[in-house]
Amino acid sequence: MSARLRDRSTRRTHDTRGEASLSAHIASDIHASVAERLDRDSIRYTRTRRAVVDVLAETCRPLTVDRIRAQTGAPVSTVYRALAVLEEIGLVHRLTNSTSEYARFELAEDLLGHHHHLACQQCGTMLDVTLADHLEADLARALTVLATQQQFALESYQLDIIGTCAACRETNPEHQGDRGHLTSTSVVTDSR
Repeated sequence: MSARLRDRSTRRTHDTRGEASLSAHIASDIHASVAERLDRDSIRYTRTRRAVVDVLAETCRPLTVDRIRAQTGAPVSTVYRALAVLEEIGLVHRLTNSTSEYARFELAEDLLGHHHHLACQQCGTMLDVTLADHLEADLARALTVLATQQQFALESYQLDIIGTCAACRETNPEHQGDRGHLTSTSVVTDSR
């Protein structure tokens, strides 16, 4: 993992001291990076694109288009167009899981830092999680061994942990006894 990713990943953890100024600093870094990458392709950093980036930078989870639209106040078609441009440039990633009919969007890892997802198989909600450095190192070693055994060139990875969120366990008697045990996992590598 690059120092840049590790630095941003570390900053994603919540430090209550100076959290507002830290968030403003991170948002400023993100906007500068986005503006630079859009400028390289001669694409304007419009008010809507900036609002979409703001919403995605402020959350700790991938969001649906409806959620992004609600928070930006922009028309849904405008949000879709902004996301399409940001996704094409590689600034936003579209995430899907088999338990939700809606795609979710998040900023690329090079903007927010390396992380994984908890994905609810009932409601489709996805949350970003960052592992402690020693656990991330153990996971990287295990995946490197797996890739080597399969003669696969591992470039990066992202773990989606699929289960049932607390809200769904509370409202669904079928999952009342579940206390967060792992249902299944999948490893997705980023081929870029």
